[in-house]
Amino acid sequence: MEQEVRGNRKVKQGTVISNKMQKTVVVKVERTLRHPQYGKVVTRSKKFYAHHESPLQIGDEVKIVETRPLSKLKRWRVVEEQASK
Repeated sequence: MEQEVRGNRKVKQGTVISNKMQKTVVVKVERTLRHPQYGKVVTRSKKFYAHHESPLQIGDEVKIVETRPLSKLKRWRVVEEQASK
């Protein structure tokens, strides 16, 4: 049997910043880039709503993967978690 090939799903790594919802966590993903005019390295961050069945602690490092829309804001799913420091 051949396995069905899916498209490449985006994977991002970030930190849990909120776990107050049921089965949902908010993950902050940071990226660094060089300012186009001044050349200074700046950090940009974005929040993603991700689905996760079991509870996570604030500060946990997680990997999230793109998935089908699960609600109005949720389009990501937690796939891997590391304990917080």
